[in-house]
Amino acid sequence: MDIVRNADGSLVVPVRAVRHHEVDAVAGSSSGGDDAEPSAVPATHLLHPGEGGYDEALVEWDLQQNPGRESVVSTATGREEAMSVVHAVSTSPDHAVARAVEALEDPQASGEALRHVLVGGVHAVEAFSAEVAQAEGGDPLPAHQTTKIIGEVLAELDE
Repeated sequence: MDIVRNADGSLVVPVRAVRHHEVDAVAGSSSGGDDAEPSAVPATHLLHPGEGGYDEALVEWDLQQNPGRESVVSTATGREEAMSVVHAVSTSPDHAVARAVEALEDPQASGEALRHVLVGGVHAVEAFSAEVAQAEGGDPLPAHQTTKIIGEVLAELDE
């Protein structure tokens, strides 16, 4: 099952069912038979931006969109445009992702820079958010908001 990205930025991720073996109360050993049933754990889990595992799941979702993509490389101009697009979306009164993406001079480089941030994990997202605030003005966004915007921009770039 693939990871599914919802319109609100949440991700539906598959969860591997854990198998439990019944324990023989007298002998204290497991039955070890093939008759053990999978636990009642749901087959999927919903993750929202800011929750543990969200950033990693977003990276996996992005890889699913283009499985043949080579390793991400961030260039200086790509990073500058990536900062600009994140700032534009975060300050837009109508959260205009499509309009912000259309304004990019090099969408591919911007996308690669954003993917590079995601691959770095939550600390990279926090540092990127601080860098955006320093370059564009204002206060840094919380990491979960930055991650959500990055996901929205990447989804728009992939359309």
